[in-house]
Amino acid sequence: MPVVGTAGHVDHGKSTLTLVLSGRDPDRWAEEKRRGLTIDLGFAWTDLDGVDVSFVDVPGHERYSKNMLAGIESIDVALLVVAADEGWMPQSEEHLAVLDLLEVGTAVVALSKTDRVDADLVELATLEIEERLTGTTLAGSPIVPVSAITGEGVDRLRHALRASVAAVAPLDVGRPRLWVDRSFSVPGAGTVVTGTLLGGSVANDDRMVVHPGETECRIRGIQSHETTLDRVEPQRRVALNLGGVSASDIERGAMLGRAGHWRPTDRLAVSLRTARYVEQLSNRGAYHLHVGSGGWPVRVRIIDDGIAVLDLPTPLPLAVGDRFILRDTGRRMVVAGGRVLDPAPPRVAKLRAALPLLLGALDSTPDARAFALLEARGRDSSANVAADSGGGRPAGAVTAGSSVMTMSVASGLVTALERLVVGYHSQNPLRRGLPSAEAASRLGVDTETLTALIERSSSLTIDGSVVRSREFAGVRSDGQEQAWQRTRRRLEEAGPAAAPRIEDLEIGLELVHALAREGELVRISDEFVFLPAQVAELVEVIGSFAEPFTVSQFRERSGLSRKYAVPFLEWADRAGHTVRQGDARRPR
Repeated sequence: MPVVGTAGHVDHGKSTLTLVLSGRDPDRWAEEKRRGLTIDLGFAWTDLDGVDVSFVDVPGHERYSKNMLAGIESIDVALLVVAADEGWMPQSEEHLAVLDLLEVGTAVVALSKTDRVDADLVELATLEIEERLTGTTLAGSPIVPVSAITGEGVDRLRHALRASVAAVAPLDVGRPRLWVDRSFSVPGAGTVVTGTLLGGSVANDDRMVVHPGETECRIRGIQSHETTLDRVEPQRRVALNLGGVSASDIERGAMLGRAGHWRPTDRLAVSLRTARYVEQLSNRGAYHLHVGSGGWPVRVRIIDDGIAVLDLPTPLPLAVGDRFILRDTGRRMVVAGGRVLDPAPPRVAKLRAALPLLLGALDSTPDARAFALLEARGRDSSANVAADSGGGRPAGAVTAGSSVMTMSVASGLVTALERLVVGYHSQNPLRRGLPSAEAASRLGVDTETLTALIERSSSLTIDGSVVRSREFAGVRSDGQEQAWQRTRRRLEEAGPAAAPRIEDLEIGLELVHALAREGELVRISDEFVFLPAQVAELVEVIGSFAEPFTVSQFRERSGLSRKYAVPFLEWADRAGHTVRQGDARRPR
């Protein structure tokens, strides 16, 4: 269902024309009716020769321009209203700038209040409007003289709108979002929010998330144009009854979307275009970013011609291609508009290098946008890239667990990992390899990504909990080999009953670890090592017990003192040779 949004200077007849076309008064507040002035957004709907159409009527007064911006972005067709007796006015220009900056290309211009002027003035006003529209997205739009008082031109205006909305097709990309423009509580029903549904369908019982705040809720009821529905398609004005969230927790500017589809961000890279009455922007302005139905203060940093980075105090759920308006609150005017290039941009140097790709992907597919984002970032999680690109998957990317990376980044990480492992082997020739956890930490990746990188390397392999070169085999130096032979003879001569402590051995702890891994030593505790043959003899002693035995009985039969017997039996417990039963043990 197409959405027609009004635009134009205050008191030029936007609400009156909406009433005439739809039969419904869009002004909802008593003060609006008393003052004859639209203050907040108004809504109406009608059937235009078989086509259901929604109307969003916006305030024209400069004082309420923030309310106007809250309703203008989701429109499909603009109805720009210019009064024939006053002609082009300041808010006519600013509202045109908003429509142009948002690239609204389908519009009808109503030259209103023609009953107050003669035919010559109508012709002059028409020529002026044509001139004003030149160079904007509204250039060439039909201009229809009309009087809501006499009814002259109303049918022509209706037909012009019908022709404009006929070409509008709902865009369903399976990613519904609704920017909330009203939130209230209904007795007996609970929280109700209204807005224009975009991007996808929703149905009763769907689980949704309210941004910001990431509050989960459930759709309990749907209405569109006072009709109750079980499911609603995009491009319609809707009212949603929500469960699990209070109306006081949802303000205008909040957005509803499916969990996982949207990712809040407080830093954006954007393309920027100034309004035609603004020469250039300064980084020092007091700006508000208007996107969806809300407005937020924002810091602007111009980094290139037409390119800026925006910093927000409140994270917003935005994706590539989202349109926005920038308003200077000091000058109280719209100064620029643009589109999101990257909702989570890299540092400025990398961003500049990626700008051609990002700009080229703006009007492309989600997959192309995902590819451009990944090229800019190098690597990221699959979920982040999908959320930021509108559901895209980057072609040719290297997938590793929950992460994706470009081929060049993957190759660079593989090379870095190979260097790490070679360096580790060089410094630790007696160790099997670099611990996987340490390798992942030093590369700044998770274990799944590390595994994927190792699989891409022709020289690396995983060996238990370490990463090593396929060709690596720990080799003892001549000095280490000689020290080991002397230590082995010493252990043989001392026997397990008089084994020296590890700290008293001639070999260092590093070589002890290596010999234990190779099976040439058995480390029975932090203090002692035995030779494998000595361990085998003691295991035979354990096996000689037919009944459970105590430490004292084992000492008598083995000849070990308590100093050696206790740690050996504890090692036997761990190794599975014995099963402890209170103060006794039995052979397994």
